Amino acid sequence: MQPLKRIAAIAILTMIAGSAVAGRIEEIKARGYVRIGVSLGGEPVGFRNAKNEPVGYDVDVATRLAARLGVPVRFSDVSADARISMLMSKQLDLVVANVSITPQRARVVDFSKPYNMAGLRVIVQKSAGIKTLADLKGKRVVVGRGTTADAFLKQSAPQAIFVYTDNFAPDGVLLLKQKRVDAGIEDSSMLDYLASKSNELEVLPGMHGQTPIGIAIAKGDPEMLKFVNGFVADYVTTGAYAANYRKWWGEKSAPPAL
Repeated sequence: MQPLKRIAAIAILTMIAGSAVAGRIEEIKARGYVRIGVSLGGEPVGFRNAKNEPVGYDVDVATRLAARLGVPVRFSDVSADARISMLMSKQLDLVVANVSITPQRARVVDFSKPYNMAGLRVIVQKSAGIKTLADLKGKRVVVGRGTTADAFLKQSAPQAIFVYTDNFAPDGVLLLKQKRVDAGIEDSSMLDYLASKSNELEVLPGMHGQTPIGIAIAKGDPEMLKFVNGFVADYVTTGAYAANYRKWWGEKSAPPAL
């Protein structure tokens, strides 16, 4: 191909690609709704109320985002192992499902600026006499199999008795409520909420491995990423973030700095 023809062809392809990218938000608006993946497996981040309706912190964020787009939202309840693949296969437009921003995930999807912050906490039975990680020696601790919590516990409290579950919510939560385990380790957002609703459980001081939480977006869509980042910036700076956090974690809670 001659140089001028090659340059012209590249320019045409670039314009076509740019139009496709710029048109994705318009595609949502033309469709009339936005498809957002949320995780409904644990309070208060995402769960179902007595009417079987999706509710929770992430659900509120996703609803606000849909309103910013000017369309209704259609939720899909996504598991931890399916949320990214469903986004990449274009079954979802966005994922607002407590997704930690990690280098590994950032290779396959784009992330917004953080709209929440999480880390690992340890929750214990008040009657178990556990005050530090060292006190977990010989204690039964429920943990999600193959999770970051599992890896952390193996390193920090290797002499604990590991009680594995594939779904911390509801299985691990039930074990704690039934006092079949002495402690548990999971995402701080879930355990802080669980402790606030119980007279028999408490979280140990400190958060381990703070991780930013972002909205996941398919790669190759700079206009969508710009739009979502603008939404998150307004959400945080206008006070909506702090208000929504306290709505779900209690008025006395301290929203993590973003």
